[in-house]
Amino acid sequence: MKALVQRVSSACVRVGGETVGAIGRGLCVLVGVAAGDSGEDVDYLVNKLVNLRIFTDETGKFNLSVADIAGQMLLVSQFTLIADTRKGRRPSFTGAAPPEEAEAMFENFVQACRRSGVETQTGRFKAMMLVKINNDGPVTIMLDSRER
Repeated sequence: MKALVQRVSSACVRVGGETVGAIGRGLCVLVGVAAGDSGEDVDYLVNKLVNLRIFTDETGKFNLSVADIAGQMLLVSQFTLIADTRKGRRPSFTGAAPPEEAEAMFENFVQACRRSGVETQTGRFKAMMLVKINNDGPVTIMLDSRER
């Protein structure tokens, strides 16, 4: 499971002209589910996300997490994070979990984030989404549960 984490001043997701998720200060997280991912991958990434210290304290150092600042999270499913680009010019997505499996895993991820106490919004699984991100910093970090 991969998560591309962006520290944002705000972010929103629109589907068909309708805003389905929006946050203020916090994290916009693009989430890709790989074949073979499990509940352990979910637990690892949720713990990492909620406690990742990428917000600055009064001295300007990365000492605060999204939980520390009472920030929000916007989670967006993004199977293209699992792309394999090692061969040729067209990405291969064979490493991504099948849609039904990925949707269940993504929903588990969303629920675990909500249980952490951080306000969490989402996009819409399998929808064509327009994601507006106001990256703050910019700060962008890739997390991969298989690299723990």
